[in-house]
Amino acid sequence: MRVVAALGGNALLERGEPAEAALQRRHVDQAVGALAELARHHEIIVTHGNGPQVGVIAEESARDEKLSAPYPFDVLGAETQGMIGYFLLQALENALPERSVASLVSQTVVGAGDPAFSHPTKFVGPAYPRAEAEALARRTGWVMHPDGESWRRVVASPEPLEIVELAVIESLLEAGVIPICAGGGGVPVVRRDGRLEGAEAVVDKDLAAALLARDLRADALLLLTDVAAVMVGYGTPAARPLGETTVAELRALSFPAGSMGPKVEAVCRFVESGGPLAAIGRLSEAVHLLEGRAGTILRSPEGGARARLAVSGKGTRP
Repeated sequence: MRVVAALGGNALLERGEPAEAALQRRHVDQAVGALAELARHHEIIVTHGNGPQVGVIAEESARDEKLSAPYPFDVLGAETQGMIGYFLLQALENALPERSVASLVSQTVVGAGDPAFSHPTKFVGPAYPRAEAEALARRTGWVMHPDGESWRRVVASPEPLEIVELAVIESLLEAGVIPICAGGGGVPVVRRDGRLEGAEAVVDKDLAAALLARDLRADALLLLTDVAAVMVGYGTPAARPLGETTVAELRALSFPAGSMGPKVEAVCRFVESGGPLAAIGRLSEAVHLLEGRAGTILRSPEGGARARLAVSGKGTRP
């Protein structure tokens, strides 16, 4: 099977943890155990989040008095892709010495007129007490929104339209290479007069993963996080996990825009586009997700049988 595996931010940093390199390496080593098991039996494409890292580096840049202006978010996205890609690259090479792995700094086209540029909603970076958040907003011009009991920075998150390096990724797959790509949703860029230019935004990692999976004609999209499944009635006594479900059922429910909402939208989009199987669940259960034995599972009516055949080893891909 061809599988797009999208790692949530928890694969590198848990909420409240400092963005230290050694800590992130430990998390990556744990994550790669699950990815390596997938890669031994399937053709995988790895993507990842970067929200905590890009926020920390943005704050450092904003505080640097030697800079005439902070680094823009496209540059920060590229920087974090390189850092996180390096962590994953090395860990995968150590876990799978017989395989070739490549980490690619990739770009995602967004629309220059996307309304998201006027209505920032995507949380990035650390959480602050309200007073500190308000002081930061006054000093830097950042937009800050409440996130639970704390406050965090929000930035524009326009719709992903195209993965610029798609052909390169396909070439790597054809050569038997495991690509790490579209990290953090990809570096956001717009097209102007036939040229690419960086955009002051971040692209949602889950929506970009769905786009990547669709355009690569993947057999499965796995959104790997720290929860067992999508929860209905989360935070209430009536909370229950969703197992195998449908797009219609998921779209009839409501999920937080800052957490589960984009994941649900991503799996729905992939299945609606004809993707055989999409799943949300724990990183440690990645193989079970692919087999439909854990997590929240969606199948397309047309593609479900093909996905089951591929899992059984009768599909057309390795």
